[in-house]
Amino acid sequence: MRTVRRMLALALVAPAALAAQRPTTAADVQRILAPLADDSMAGRRTASPGEARAARVIAAEMERLGLKPMGDSGWFQRVPLAAAPLAAPRRGRTERLLLVQSFAERDTFPAERRRTAVNVVGLLEGRDPQLKSEYVLITAHFDHVGIGAAVNGDSIYNGADDDASGVTTVLEIARQLAERPAPRRSVLFALWTGEEMGMLGTRWFIEHPVVPFGQIVANMEIEMIGRADSLAGGAGKAWLTGFERSNMGEQLAAAGIPIVADKRPEQNFFERSDNIALARRGVVAHTLSTFNLHGDYHRPSDDMRGMDLEHMAAVINAAARATRILADGPKPAWKPGGQPGGQPAARAPRP
Repeated sequence: MRTVRRMLALALVAPAALAAQRPTTAADVQRILAPLADDSMAGRRTASPGEARAARVIAAEMERLGLKPMGDSGWFQRVPLAAAPLAAPRRGRTERLLLVQSFAERDTFPAERRRTAVNVVGLLEGRDPQLKSEYVLITAHFDHVGIGAAVNGDSIYNGADDDASGVTTVLEIARQLAERPAPRRSVLFALWTGEEMGMLGTRWFIEHPVVPFGQIVANMEIEMIGRADSLAGGAGKAWLTGFERSNMGEQLAAAGIPIVADKRPEQNFFERSDNIALARRGVVAHTLSTFNLHGDYHRPSDDMRGMDLEHMAAVINAAARATRILADGPKPAWKPGGQPGGQPAARAPRP
């Protein structure tokens, strides 16, 4: 009888709890996005002081939301790197960063060549006793390209769209899910370092996962949602890379998520973000985007002035619903021949 009364009580409480979830607004987007894209972050180059400041901002937000820290140092999963000098400067860079196998190996390099960067990782634990040991991985990269050649007198490459917009989305998805009854599966939120340098943070995570890697059932990367894409249907609409490779996109679209297939397959976007490293290891992993091939890509003009906050809020709300579907519904699966091969392909140059 006590069990029946408890079930009735939960049934009465659940609708009110669900209604209490607050959708993301343009003001929410501004609150997170503006600090990450500020000049004080100096373009968030991997292993730079500016990137470290951004990592602290992200960690503080995860702590505010009540996520569980999942790094080896609190919220931070440290990534060992070594710097190799470039023969000629490239886009303001004088060195190339190498991912090394361990911190012990890193310490064999001269002190002036040792670098450390971090992934920022937090967990929202699932509620289902059987499914909580499965993980939906929601990700974006928080690094950018730093300070480079001046364009119209501006040398700070703020990376508001690439990919502070994705980081904002991940954190707002976490907020929305944390305000509702927990999803059935656990949701792991990871903000990667070093995407611009060769997916360094994701590659480290794959070899040093903070949860059992084989229990990650899906990955949705968020990359460049700062502006509407006319080919996706305009404001509030998004596209998914590699849509045809798995049933993830169809599953989300059938549930009413405003999402379409990538309309620019010739650009090879499926292989140009962190999702590809996970996909090659078997995780059903795609990238959600609204990148419209704008001319501010990898330029100092990729700053807050170009961001469409209302569009971003709409996409974030859709992405939060998509995450709930992935965490509560059937596991997505590769279609025959859809999973990419295990050998990494040459990374396609971005426009």
